[in-house]
Amino acid sequence: MKVSSFKALALVVVSAAALSLGTASAKADEADFFKGKTMRLVVGYGSGGGYDAYARMIAPYLSKRTGANVVVENQPGAGGLTALNRTYIAPGDGLTMMIVNGTAAGLSQIVEEPGVKYDLGKFGILGIVSASPWVWLVNPDHPIVTTVAEAMKPGVKIRWSASGPIDGLSDGAAITCHALKLDCQIIIGYKGSNEAALAVTRGEMDSIYVSDTSANNYVKSGQNKAVATMGRKKSRFFPDLPTIFEQVKLTPEQVWWFDFRATVDDLGRILVTPPGVPAARLAYLQTAVKEVLNDPKLLAEGEKSQRYIDYQDPETTRNKVNGAVSNLTPEQKAQIKQVLSRAK
Repeated sequence: MKVSSFKALALVVVSAAALSLGTASAKADEADFFKGKTMRLVVGYGSGGGYDAYARMIAPYLSKRTGANVVVENQPGAGGLTALNRTYIAPGDGLTMMIVNGTAAGLSQIVEEPGVKYDLGKFGILGIVSASPWVWLVNPDHPIVTTVAEAMKPGVKIRWSASGPIDGLSDGAAITCHALKLDCQIIIGYKGSNEAALAVTRGEMDSIYVSDTSANNYVKSGQNKAVATMGRKKSRFFPDLPTIFEQVKLTPEQVWWFDFRATVDDLGRILVTPPGVPAARLAYLQTAVKEVLNDPKLLAEGEKSQRYIDYQDPETTRNKVNGAVSNLTPEQKAQIKQVLSRAK
């Protein structure tokens, strides 16, 4: 080999080593940044609900992994919109994180809800914590209905409890009522799914549309009774519960509504940061979240409490967000907006 070739090879080796050292140094700098600092993990609902439970389960593992003091901060209001808007304009320093109701956030953006001041696609995406089917629940002692067919009978009126105009609960109920042509009233103002489910138990309301993880707790405690899984995918908690597609012969239009809803439901619980977090710091957090959500101890804890972790990486999550929010015609968006306006 010629001397010039040796020099070129040496230059490549030195450059690669320098790049590796630089990358390692950058990672060390980002790790050092979080040590001893306070990180807020924001929940857009009150305490006691599913999002709060997930946040409090994950927080200690994030704290251990990053060295930061991770504090869960509940910010209920407008079905999670208040917290989303605050998180969107929070400093992009990596010290604010939010567990977002991807379903509600995506739908609010689709219909251009007046309170929306964020773009879900512009948040720093850390990944999906879990995504699961949603379930229709009723009062177990004095149910208005026990099957979907009973709900569709003439003269049946159903009151649904929810927290905000578009919070997963109210919009799920609105789409169900529209697609099945039910006589419904959707009442908002409850602080979260826990309070909304209690309203059904107390008889103030008749039904609630909720994620299967929360539904499982409400049904196991005897608080509510499951009527149907509201998509094609069976729930791991209710394997014998018929889906909406199995209980009723649906028209093509009804199929479209329930398939659309399932696509949005699949956004699940998304961990995000405010926009503007430096790329290296965001990458550090993405790696930390991936390790935390794949930690065998956390997975076991989630399985024990039946708050399962089904991690999906940032790229997959972003693709799902873009697909759910963008792949609609203006006419479809207008119709969805009209349907979701029935919550009061």
